[in-house]
Amino acid sequence: MASVTLKHIFKKYPGGVTAVNDFSLEIKDKEFIILVGPSGCGKSTTLRMIAGLEEITEGELYIGDKIVNDVAPKDRDIAMVFQNYALYPHMTVFENMAFGLKLRKMPKDEIKKRVEEAARILDIAHLLDRRPKALSGGQRQRVALGRAIVREPKVFLLDEPLSNLDAKLRAAMRTELTKLHKNLGTTFVYVTHDQTEAMTMASRIVVMKDGIIQQVDTPQNLYDMPCNIFVAGFIGTPQMNFIKSTISKEGSDLYANFANCKFKLPAEKSESPELNEYVGKEVIMGIRPEAIHDEPMYLSTFTDWTADAMVDVTELMGAEIYLYLSMGEDDNLIARVSSRSKAKSGDTIKVAFDITHAHFFDKDTERCITH
Repeated sequence: MASVTLKHIFKKYPGGVTAVNDFSLEIKDKEFIILVGPSGCGKSTTLRMIAGLEEITEGELYIGDKIVNDVAPKDRDIAMVFQNYALYPHMTVFENMAFGLKLRKMPKDEIKKRVEEAARILDIAHLLDRRPKALSGGQRQRVALGRAIVREPKVFLLDEPLSNLDAKLRAAMRTELTKLHKNLGTTFVYVTHDQTEAMTMASRIVVMKDGIIQQVDTPQNLYDMPCNIFVAGFIGTPQMNFIKSTISKEGSDLYANFANCKFKLPAEKSESPELNEYVGKEVIMGIRPEAIHDEPMYLSTFTDWTADAMVDVTELMGAEIYLYLSMGEDDNLIARVSSRSKAKSGDTIKVAFDITHAHFFDKDTERCITH
């Protein structure tokens, strides 16, 4: 097994395009790291540099304690699973999984043992005689994983492996991949633009934008303590609400002023030296949809933080309802409320904001001031 270390990695293309910019990361042995970000942020390029499929322009890449910048992909002891599976159509499942081992001149009995063991782990033992065209998308994905498993690599690299599957199968395969990671005890480096995949599977998540790491942390810490507006908006469904607010001070108390609201901030936020520097200035207040409520129990609990809002649209999601609200001209919000909510489109309702869970961001730098 192995750790992976990237030290000040750059990827520059002719014409001055920098796809990956000063990327430094220590991936621990047996960790499940997920690189996440919008299309074109450099996450797949980073993965391909680890695999050796893309040349590193600057910086050092280590697998274990060995620098591998100039080591050929086949000698890096890694296995890569691609988005499009890349199976050989004329070969059976067994032959597809065994192909890499045959190239290495491994004994036939050892090949058979490894393929059968991987097929057992992935529950595809009954498919070994079939060809890829006779398999469903989920089965093909398992074969692609099996082909990687039989090599017993130090590091698994997975490039959006679930993006071709339907939503139900994707959810099932997320669980399977998490189990597989635990069973194999190997380092996983996984790329996706789907933050649900990242939140449910990763030991740590690397959020990228424009080739630059924005934040590296556990899923819960990323959700609770985003370092800037980009991370706060990227992680979480529906995304965090952002409201232009002005900070005012009366005595030792700070207030957030927006729309027709003036909310006294909780003591821990009023005592924040960083936020006190923004008195009289405009900031961005971030509040997640689940921290905006329309139920009577919350309206009676958060009496100092209630406001009127117009319901534009309601979306019933089964166990919950998304309310699309407007307050004044510019403040459009999403609230995630109980399915018991009686709110209808066109209603004006009273909502309560749980300001204890509000985040405040600098309007210009977009960095977080306080959580």
